[in-house]
Amino acid sequence: MRKTLYWIEGDGIGPEIWRAARPVIDAALAAESDLRLDWRELLAGEKARAAEGTPLPESTLAALRGAEIAIKGPLGTPVGTGIRSLNVALRQGLDLYACIRPVRHFEGLETPVKHPERVDMVIFRENTEDVYAGVEFAANTPEARKLAEFLRDSLGVTRIADDAAIGIKPMTESGSKRLVRRALRYALDTGRPSLTLVHKGNIMKFTEGAFRQWGYDVAAEEFADLTCTEKDAVPGRLVVKDRIADAMFQEALLRPEAYSVLATPNLNGDYISDALAAQVGGLGLAPGVNMSDSLAFFEATHGTAPAIAGKDRANPGSLILCGAMLMEHLGVPAAAKRIRAAVEKAIAGKAVTEDLAAQVPGSRVVGCREFGEIIGENL
Repeated sequence: MRKTLYWIEGDGIGPEIWRAARPVIDAALAAESDLRLDWRELLAGEKARAAEGTPLPESTLAALRGAEIAIKGPLGTPVGTGIRSLNVALRQGLDLYACIRPVRHFEGLETPVKHPERVDMVIFRENTEDVYAGVEFAANTPEARKLAEFLRDSLGVTRIADDAAIGIKPMTESGSKRLVRRALRYALDTGRPSLTLVHKGNIMKFTEGAFRQWGYDVAAEEFADLTCTEKDAVPGRLVVKDRIADAMFQEALLRPEAYSVLATPNLNGDYISDALAAQVGGLGLAPGVNMSDSLAFFEATHGTAPAIAGKDRANPGSLILCGAMLMEHLGVPAAAKRIRAAVEKAIAGKAVTEDLAAQVPGSRVVGCREFGEIIGENL
């Protein structure tokens, strides 16, 4: 029993976290299943640029279009110049429309909040629309002035100044519904009590307000016998509710136990997933997956950390926990449980990487390689 797993090393700390994470993932799977992974490397980022002259070769995209599972380290994107984002290019090019981020606390980590253990949420973030698929025109360019003129003269929008930078964010009914549909199925399949639509529809009524309504429509039209609204709650059914984005940030701090699965447009999901990760210990232990209807593409959710690259100081935890999500996707939940328990045991043993040391009183700082070895031994 073998599965091909395509993997991308990533930039910056990518090589280090892979050397620490891959043995843990293989060992956890071997302990619980006869299934084995055939690791096949694909090039992207600086490694691809050096070998093929482009950060995202067509051969990489072609392989991923026919893949079932893949996993990657962090990829860098220059700010302000060059390709807009390698991550966005992969998500849009492969139609990875659902970014899924589980957020939970690991016992032993002190965090900025009093009760991080109350956070147990899974964020479903729309991945291909909103501002990440938006069009921008720089201030004082002919394009921006032309668009401002059109908005004023043809559509009667009088509040656009001549020197404004202008951005457009597209959001569709089909794109919003398929994201919410996937979140609803997950919530129902895993026995979660609620799904919350997070939006800014009080201001952006025809984009984010529409996302909210389309979400309710999916629940009513396709899951009517399994769901209910917060207003008309029915015992035993999944409660579908909504929160304005800024209110959701407050709720995440004050009443996190009241929220289970979140479905969000792209930008809201970007913000809330990182904020929730900070509540439970930071991005170093935050895994994620981007999914199309055919491909599950797991990824470390943190950046490339160039300042510590090559210094054995990185935390491989996010990538290792991506391995736990991969195990669940492959139908080996015992291996996922084994990985998470091994990470928790490492934290309890107070030997952690430097990013976690301040959150583990009395801890000993270890390097990336040793932290991975400790987690492997804990399996």
